Amino acid sequence: MASEIASRAVLKELVERLAVGESLTQKEWRQLEAATLQDTRRAIAFGITAETIHTTLQARSRLLQAVYPSIEQFCQRHASLSANVIETLWHLWLPLAVWLKTRRQAVDRPWVQGILGGQGTGKTTLGAILVLILQLCGYKTVSLSLDDFYKTYDERLRLREHDPRLLWRGPPGTHDLELGLQTLDALRQLAPEQPISLPRFDKALHDGAGDRIAPTLVSGADVILFEGWFVGVHPVDPAVFEQAIAPIITTSDRAFARDMNTKLTDYLPLWQRLDSLIVLHPVDYRLSKQWRKQAEQQMRASGKPGMSDAEIDVFVEYFWKALHPELLIKPLVVKPGWADLVIDIQADHTAGAVYRGGETNT
Repeated sequence: MASEIASRAVLKELVERLAVGESLTQKEWRQLEAATLQDTRRAIAFGITAETIHTTLQARSRLLQAVYPSIEQFCQRHASLSANVIETLWHLWLPLAVWLKTRRQAVDRPWVQGILGGQGTGKTTLGAILVLILQLCGYKTVSLSLDDFYKTYDERLRLREHDPRLLWRGPPGTHDLELGLQTLDALRQLAPEQPISLPRFDKALHDGAGDRIAPTLVSGADVILFEGWFVGVHPVDPAVFEQAIAPIITTSDRAFARDMNTKLTDYLPLWQRLDSLIVLHPVDYRLSKQWRKQAEQQMRASGKPGMSDAEIDVFVEYFWKALHPELLIKPLVVKPGWADLVIDIQADHTAGAVYRGGETNT
């Protein structure tokens, strides 16, 4: 353990020197290259081989120097990003941005990148960082959320009258899928500098129930980051709900889970518009409840209204009943071909292993 910590400290120091334009010796470059290849799953995920490692890290170091001042300023404005910025930038954000840039270069239209991640996984932060890096590389990038396709407040009131189980926005069936299809189709066909209106949703309206607001006008796009808590999730065999898995316990729980699973079929045309999928995967799905409690406790401590721990238990478990992570999100991680990249999220919200979907841990 001590040697591992020392080695990490050395690598961090090398990257910090690169960030400010210092040169490394050949021995130091070999250290960086060896450490990169040693993380086999991450290297495979980003397409790095022994033959390409030298040119890859040389190019990454140049990009690091170009973007580091802007990234540092961004992170200074976000206190939660103050730790391990240089390491995360080197090991994740930069290679991920290059991964996206390479894929955009391979097609003759905007690239639509799906990002699945629940609360606390950092999908909003990741999106903001990628937008910044890609724009510094000359690629106009647009962020869009599944939340932006919610039905209007009035539509959801009528929906709840029809199905009282839809207590909150979020589960399958609460989105305007036609709006989603129209928007992604328009973005995929978008010409440079061509303006397009993107739908937007304000969660604070109607005492937190939320409603659609005026759209945002954007001109052109090279990359579209489309994120959401169940983006890319496919329906599974309904037989999986026959065995109880907390909190899907009662007969009514299982009926709700089956109905939500069936409604996922309506979302498949939307997922077909994605060019690839990244999954931000908590090492334990139950962390989402812990993270939500921490966030609400911080809100209450600052004098803002926030849910109690008991209210959070009910709230989070409602969404687990709708789409249980173990039954519906885990398949994206373990089945080959369902997710292009998986990024494990640790209990402290930091990124862990990076690997291709369906790959076993070696």
